[in-house]
Amino acid sequence: MNDFDFLHGTWQVANRRLTTPLSEPPGGTWAEFPGRAVVRPLFGGAGNIDEIDFPTLGRQGLTLRLYDRETRQWTIHWSDSRTGRLDPPVVGGFTGDRGDFYGDDHFEGRPIRVHFAWHRLGPETARWEQEFSTDGGRSWELNWTMDLTRTGAAPA
Repeated sequence: MNDFDFLHGTWQVANRRLTTPLSEPPGGTWAEFPGRAVVRPLFGGAGNIDEIDFPTLGRQGLTLRLYDRETRQWTIHWSDSRTGRLDPPVVGGFTGDRGDFYGDDHFEGRPIRVHFAWHRLGPETARWEQEFSTDGGRSWELNWTMDLTRTGAAPA
């Protein structure tokens, strides 16, 4: 249940996001922007809350991660200051240093599958990736990456 303990602390975040996900024809340009995240533990390692500020975008995000002791899986919920609501969760877990989490959502009115991948790259770095699928997970489009560099320990 302590899979996300590596993430507790403060981080500089280099974001790279596709400006027009799921566009036709496929492709688009990538926007790069900074972030600063603070991740605090909850429930003795069975959860955490992550607040991220995107200063150049003028908005914030929040991630709530909770470990279900019965299913032995994590749910990850995202909220953006633009909407103020929790998006549907992605669910999954870690195998080694990689975590894969899947869920159903909507993007611009279309049903999609969502995939989050977490990569533990060492004590000072981590990577998160987001992909969307419009065909039930047969193919995926990578549309957002975050490269995290630790700047401090978790606040008390």
